[in-house]
Amino acid sequence: MKTKLLLLLLSITILSSCSKYGYVQLKYPSSPNAVLPDGIKTIAIVNRSIAPKDNKHNILTETILSGEVAGSDKIASDECLKAIFDRFNGHQDYRVVFPAKTRLVGTGTRVTPDILNWKVVKDICDSTNADALLVLEMFDSNSDILLSALNNQINSVLSGNTSAPAPPNQIRMNVISYWRMYDPKNKAIIDQYQSTSYLTFNTTSLLNTPPPEALPQTAYAAGEEYIYRFLPSYYYVRRDLYKKGKGAFKDQFRTGFRKSEVANWKGAYDVWLGIAEKATGKNAGKACLNLAVACEVLGKNEEALAWAKKSYEDYGNKLGRDYANKLKYRINVE
Repeated sequence: MKTKLLLLLLSITILSSCSKYGYVQLKYPSSPNAVLPDGIKTIAIVNRSIAPKDNKHNILTETILSGEVAGSDKIASDECLKAIFDRFNGHQDYRVVFPAKTRLVGTGTRVTPDILNWKVVKDICDSTNADALLVLEMFDSNSDILLSALNNQINSVLSGNTSAPAPPNQIRMNVISYWRMYDPKNKAIIDQYQSTSYLTFNTTSLLNTPPPEALPQTAYAAGEEYIYRFLPSYYYVRRDLYKKGKGAFKDQFRTGFRKSEVANWKGAYDVWLGIAEKATGKNAGKACLNLAVACEVLGKNEEALAWAKKSYEDYGNKLGRDYANKLKYRINVE
């Protein structure tokens, strides 16, 4: 299926005061890494990373070893869900909803729980009129740099060094998250994904503990990383064009270029078309090249390709040859 063309004119910049070239940068969408099945429009989300109440001893042990604040993962993991809601709700008519109970008991560790009971999945989806259920199955965090600093301190003492190394003034938080998306109608797993998200923070604490915002922000970034898989990404292309011509067409080239600078591409097209119809040689080749750029900006890729070819085939403009090849590639991949 052809990707819908989206163009954003970012800038048109004269390379230097005496240059004969200008350029325009265009922003194009690329396909998302993951696609939801047809019929999935409303998605309920829950947090299943909460530890069972009888697991306090193991959680406390892990908290001490990893440098976490007791209970912090339970609170921060909800930020993952908030990111999903903020970034995906309303995108292309998708709707993200929270059920009455947004937390389910899981392992509370880096061990991924078994698949949810399908009756539980169906009940949650029915209660929210959702087509699918997205579950944060596992969430775990720690601070790599804090652990590294602690190990260095211990090794220094054990080796007999008189002075221990100074602790770092930056903390890198990392969050491991695992997601599953359930389809209750077909009893199928739509998507499974695990990621590790990192954010680095400055700290002024004497103990070099992470600042209060470190874990929630990293957890939010983990939620964004997951949902961005379903959103289009973007890439930028640069298109060179001529701002100067020769002889009788010198002023017309400048007029056309000035129109393009203020995003009046239809007006610029008309000026360059007038040149292309009357000029010969290099002026005609330059005008054809500029017409190709104007057509691409206006979303007329086939017409842009025709003008780029004409620029090279009829007038020997090498920019036209290179541009034609780029346009052919774009048209083929779309």
